[in-house]
Amino acid sequence: MTAAEWKKRITRDVKAAGTYQKYFGSVIDTLSAILARRDDAEALFIASGGKILVKHTNKGGATNIEQNPALRLINDLNRDALAYWRDLGLTPAGYKRLNLEAAQAKSNDGFEKILSQLITGNG
Repeated sequence: MTAAEWKKRITRDVKAAGTYQKYFGSVIDTLSAILARRDDAEALFIASGGKILVKHTNKGGATNIEQNPALRLINDLNRDALAYWRDLGLTPAGYKRLNLEAAQAKSNDGFEKILSQLITGNG
């Protein structure tokens, strides 16, 4: 998918999860770009034969077996994306944390309102 397609999907998912905030725009843009690059790396990996291990000849002429660089890139991008998904509340742990923070904020707002009413005598 393209970054624009990922952006639409992520925005839809965050709204469906109930964790969307308007200031998440730049985070969603960054995650969309990461996922588009990951998709490109997956296409490159498949096009190169999808081999997990490949032969690499170094400067000295020695041939070694190493992990396919495209697969390594895919793994790195997935790890990066996971952090953003978590921050947006799109993982179970991230969702729980954002909902807990929202509940605490509401609880604090209620407490502050009651305290204010007691202090000012309006209540």
